[in-house]
Amino acid sequence: MFFNIAAIIVAILLIVVIMLQMQGAGLSSSFGGGGEFYRSKQSIDKLLISATVVLTILFGILSIILLIPR
Repeated sequence: MFFNIAAIIVAILLIVVIMLQMQGAGLSSSFGGGGEFYRSKQSIDKLLISATVVLTILFGILSIILLIPR
């Protein structure tokens, strides 16, 4: 039961993070209007990529755990 709920939460978070990345230019341009904001744009993009990798690995592990018969 716990793994089912955790998998749903991770899946929703993964969808949100991917959607934020797909907006890409829209999200980045809102933070990167001037040269002084370039570093924050890069850090936000790196954070989104890192979050995607972590959530994908977590979702894969939870999916494998849910395949194990009880």
